[in-house]
Amino acid sequence: MFTQSPGEGLSPVNAVSEGEDKHLFLFGYDVVNYFTDNTHKAGDPAIKSVYKGVTFRFATAEHKKMFDMAPEKFIPQFGGYCTNGIVYGIPWGGNANSWAMIDGKVYIFGGQGAKDAFLLDPKGNMALANKYWSEEMNGSNAFWQRSKRMVFRVPHYKTSEALAAEVAKAKAEGKLL
Repeated sequence: MFTQSPGEGLSPVNAVSEGEDKHLFLFGYDVVNYFTDNTHKAGDPAIKSVYKGVTFRFATAEHKKMFDMAPEKFIPQFGGYCTNGIVYGIPWGGNANSWAMIDGKVYIFGGQGAKDAFLLDPKGNMALANKYWSEEMNGSNAFWQRSKRMVFRVPHYKTSEALAAEVAKAKAEGKLL
């Protein structure tokens, strides 16, 4: 419950506890690698930095150096949670291998279905994600926020099935690749 809410300025975050790393960001994937190699890559447990109480791992010493010089540039938006989940006020999920670079920033998704659902209306969904992140989530406890929004849904809430149907329709019509 507290692993994702370290409370030192990066809360909540998509983090796990692994060994001595109590707040390991994005399962230890190298956040700089998205920018340098345009892909996800696991970080080396021996090459890491702690920023605002959160541990980040890197594939190379050069990536660590780049991160240490400008950490905010490389940290995925919305604490590394599924961006489409944030649209619904739910900080949950987020896989290092499902991501998009939008306006020079990395956004993580819970899988291809969540990414496709977000891309049905990227501008509108980004506005909603920014709204819920700034008004409800940033600095909060992920567990409590998730619990609240699983009971008290946002007005525009759609089930996974409804979103999947919209994605399938958009793909069939050639509106989504």
